[in-house]
Formats: sequence, C-alpha cells, structure tokens
Amino acid sequence: MGETSSKARRRVGRPPAGARAGEKVKDYPQLSIRVPEDARKKLQAMSQITGRPQWRVINDAIECYFRERSETERQTIEDLMRSPRGLVFSVAN
Repeated sequence: MGETSSKARRRVGRPPAGARAGEKVKDYPQLSIRVPEDARKKLQAMSQITGRPQWRVINDAIECYFRERSETERQTIEDLMRSPRGLVFSVAN
C-alpha cells in the first residue's frame, strides 16, 4: 500500500480535450448551423477517418480558410476580434 501512495495519482475519467492545455470542450460556446446534407456527411466522414472530433475538423477548416485570406483581410478579422464593441452580426439578403 505504501507504493501506491508515493506515486502521483491519476485523475479518473478522460483528460480535458480542449484546443489548448487545461481547456474543456464543455466550456466552449455552442454553435448551431444548418448545412447541406452532403456537407454534414463529409464532416462525419472526415471526423471518422481522422479520428478527430467534429469540432476539431471544423476548427481546422476555419484556421485554413483564415490563412488563405489576404493579409489585409486577416488584419481586419483580427481587429474585429479585438474590438471592444465585439463583433456585429447582420443578416444579408
């Protein structure tokens, strides 16, 4: 019994799985979107093939799309993200 008390205790359950150390996915804001059926199936297939959760596949896709933008667009996006007013969402027709 003395041997187990000297070892570091392992936490029970799955480790936090957030994008950064110590983050928990359950603490992330939720997003609900509508996509065509083929896009949903493609996301499910990519998740299954890569063994990554769907939220990580989507996050990677957003990062890839961001990197493909021009420097001006990336700077504008970063400025909007830092804006004290926050992002303003509008619905375009």
